[in-house]
Amino acid sequence: MKGIAMRACLIALLWLAGMAAADAQQQRPTRFWNLTRHTISELSLAPAGSTDFGPNQCKNDKDGTVDPDERLRITGVPPGTYDVRLKDVSGRQCLVRGVKVEAGENFSIEEKELTSCQ
Repeated sequence: MKGIAMRACLIALLWLAGMAAADAQQQRPTRFWNLTRHTISELSLAPAGSTDFGPNQCKNDKDGTVDPDERLRITGVPPGTYDVRLKDVSGRQCLVRGVKVEAGENFSIEEKELTSCQ
């Protein structure tokens, strides 16, 4: 009986540890990591293949821009695949398609991905 009780206790502890880890990941913010050479002044996401862009996420930053190598907190965007529209401070506008966004993780855009720009 002690062996069964010990196993049950161990399973319960492992389950609780797993729940705590999942909860911690849900509490971590999703962030965009600017790996371009330019400061970004506007960044909006739309479900991949649509033109339903959400609000400018740069408004989540205290100075309203995202410098190179800076991370930006993303809000109101559930996990999924998105098309990202961005504008840098020089006025260049770009669209990057098929960006995967995961809850509590960083996603990034590199300069070499900026192929669809005006």
